[in-house]
Amino acid sequence: MATRPVFFPSSDSSQLVHERSFEFPWASGFAEVQKKKNIHALHSAAREKGVQNILEISSKSSEELGRKLSAFSLKIDIGGRKYPLESVYQGSKVFEQGGPFKEVFELSPREAKRFIRERNLGKLVGFELDGKSYPLSPMNAFYDWLYIRSLKDHADWIDRKVHYDAFTDIEFNPAKQVNCQARAFAEYLTLLRQSKLLEAAEDFSAFAKMIQTI
Repeated sequence: MATRPVFFPSSDSSQLVHERSFEFPWASGFAEVQKKKNIHALHSAAREKGVQNILEISSKSSEELGRKLSAFSLKIDIGGRKYPLESVYQGSKVFEQGGPFKEVFELSPREAKRFIRERNLGKLVGFELDGKSYPLSPMNAFYDWLYIRSLKDHADWIDRKVHYDAFTDIEFNPAKQVNCQARAFAEYLTLLRQSKLLEAAEDFSAFAKMIQTI
């Protein structure tokens, strides 16, 4: 058995996202078919508790929309050029002994993750992008901010296409990881519905304050 979270956009102005966790039978293994079994099992467990209209946001999603909203599919504008979101996140990391690595922006997301993973540069101490430094705290703020920035100009399209109540990312294990694209998208929807999207996307400090209540 495993327990994984489901994320909901918030109608409460005191926070951006709500989270509920559900237990379900876990299919072990790295094959895509096993991932899809786990997505189905998690969604089934949530539906039994009354949660309907759930979208998996990852490269393993059975829905094209979920795959398009994956951080591995999205691109972000940096200095007038479009780069893979995940690659920008990886390349912006600053460690005790090196970073950031702007050349990583040009790599595919998987290549970018491997590039960073293979280097032994000590602890992660922060992020740097476009000459500006960003802190590690709140823990998921920088990743979520990049995600929201990448979708800033697609609000009308998302408003037309997204008709789901809750979101998951089967790759996210809260016991081992900090960043979650499903949570970031739920935050995005809250910001969009509360007319705070542009403020959050253009000002990291403002966004960080918004998620500190989470």
